[in-house]
Amino acid sequence: MSQVADSQLIITTFIDGIRPSFNFVVGITAFNACLLTLLVIMFVFSTRESRRRPVFRLNVMSILIATVLGILNGITSGRAILDPFHSTPESIYVATIFFATFSPLFYDSILLTRLLMLYPVEVTPVLQLFRIFGFPVCIKCCRLVVLSLYLHQFIQSTKSLLSLEQHAEATWFRNPYITAEWTMQILDNMYCVAFFLYKLHSRTSRIQQTNTVTERIRRIFFIAIANFVFPLIFNIAQLICITTNRSFALGTMFLLTNGYVTVIGVLCATIWASGSEWIRIKRNTPAESSQPSNQGRTERFVPFQVEVGSPDSYPKQPM
Repeated sequence: MSQVADSQLIITTFIDGIRPSFNFVVGITAFNACLLTLLVIMFVFSTRESRRRPVFRLNVMSILIATVLGILNGITSGRAILDPFHSTPESIYVATIFFATFSPLFYDSILLTRLLMLYPVEVTPVLQLFRIFGFPVCIKCCRLVVLSLYLHQFIQSTKSLLSLEQHAEATWFRNPYITAEWTMQILDNMYCVAFFLYKLHSRTSRIQQTNTVTERIRRIFFIAIANFVFPLIFNIAQLICITTNRSFALGTMFLLTNGYVTVIGVLCATIWASGSEWIRIKRNTPAESSQPSNQGRTERFVPFQVEVGSPDSYPKQPM
């Protein structure tokens, strides 16, 4: 009986040890499968013009970064399951943490491009651009510095610990750098979304809107809300977890999920806009060829960019 009890204890301990790694593998594999599927759909519904836009290329880059993160996570978590008696090389582990913590900063920078819809660089004064983009650029620089300090702390501290998991546990709970990064991320996204929606409303209220334009603006409104609300929920969950739970496994799962949800949200917005544009082009191609007088002014809805006439048609507003 004692041998059976000892065997059950060994098996239970082993299962408890690999459970977090197993959860990482299952969750991240599902997210990566969704990203690859959405990437194919985005290319199918894209047009030659939409593929030239910066937001399309940034979406592709975000998917590549998320895919690299998934591969690194598969290596670290897979080795913990299949070969638990040999630790993962520190370089791979550090690379995984780098992509997991620095990727949200890049994803949030994609959302910042929405403000360029209302303030094109070509026609907006430099001082006005500084007033608008000064805060988000500064806070992103602060986030970059804070993340760099955390990564340096992770590499330099607790060298005496036997495993990298213990290493992560020692630098996780109530870490001031990570806590500051996630707090600044909330402020960063809140500013970009609130300013975007406010200026979008003030600009479009001065334009004589048709039903089509109103519908497109309503789509942009819901896209902006969705791209902010879901990451905000995970940001709050991350802050609660890092201040109340010493285990880094749950907080890391929230961090990875938040990153993938952000990528999928921006990607779905791009697919939605590209799909609408693709359908409209297919429907209007014969009409446009027979009505050349309408070629000079076309209303288009593109990812995070609305073109209603020319930029000069918008009334200039001081900050």
